[in-house]
Amino acid sequence: MLQYTIRRLLSLVPVMLIVSIIVFMIVHLTPGNPAFLILGEDASAESVAQLEQQLGLDKPIVVQFFDWLKNIVTGDLGQSVYSSEQVKTIIASHIGPTFSVTLLAIFIILLIAIPVALFAVWQRKTLLDPIFISVSLLGVSIPEFWFAMLLVLGFAVTIPIFPVAGYIPFAEGWFEWLYHLILPAFVLAAVEIGLVARMLRDGMLEAVNQDYTRTARAKGIRESVVLMKHVFSNALIPTATVIGVMIAGLLGGAIIIETMFTIPGMGSLLIDSIHRRDYPVIQGVILFIAAIYVLVNLCVDLLYAFLDPRIRYD
Repeated sequence: MLQYTIRRLLSLVPVMLIVSIIVFMIVHLTPGNPAFLILGEDASAESVAQLEQQLGLDKPIVVQFFDWLKNIVTGDLGQSVYSSEQVKTIIASHIGPTFSVTLLAIFIILLIAIPVALFAVWQRKTLLDPIFISVSLLGVSIPEFWFAMLLVLGFAVTIPIFPVAGYIPFAEGWFEWLYHLILPAFVLAAVEIGLVARMLRDGMLEAVNQDYTRTARAKGIRESVVLMKHVFSNALIPTATVIGVMIAGLLGGAIIIETMFTIPGMGSLLIDSIHRRDYPVIQGVILFIAAIYVLVNLCVDLLYAFLDPRIRYD
């Protein structure tokens, strides 16, 4: 296990290098001059050129990339060209709201998807099974922004139960924190609930008629115990893979949701930085999200050995 973990960690180096190249090229090939945006339309060409020299934007793009990459290796993500603040400080100040809404969405997904999948397998020979398939497909097909507008109109405007926008840190009160995040977290979760429940159901249906489950029933074990102890545990591996990919999807979906609900997270930071052509912040945020995605997939791979003792990485 240790050797496998070390190999996987070393394999992350070329992955992150390729990601950094793609991110840098996409950002710098986007039309727009940060120096011009900072100084305004009335700025002279000499002032724009002087600011470009101060920001290092007058250097060849290859030199800019290697300077940026050298700083990343030393833990320096650079400075914002808009506020001159350290990028890692800016990310640290916006990471709390994003992680809050993402973790709450994951909790809602697991809280709903697991019982629903278990109930669907338990009632697999009834009319509830095709109903479950239809509802899960509907949930996956709903656009997040459209569902968010429906919830805002229904539970924040027509029936003013929840706030339309805003964020309260957890340190200022868990109830206010939950109260402001319940709508955006549920929007993020709604799209993924059907996918996780459907994946878990399919995995359980593959195991429900295996020899070991029939043996358990022959011993007189109740169906509910068979489903939980024998069937459910064997369906966790493919479901864990889906959940790992889902976390990255939630971080990406948070960009839209944070903008709609005015949550000061990394999504809002990324959108504002794109408007300002703040290259270091854009690169830092995307690279940070990519690193989380890669690390989550590594954790999922390592989790396989705990979910199924038959798996060995030696």
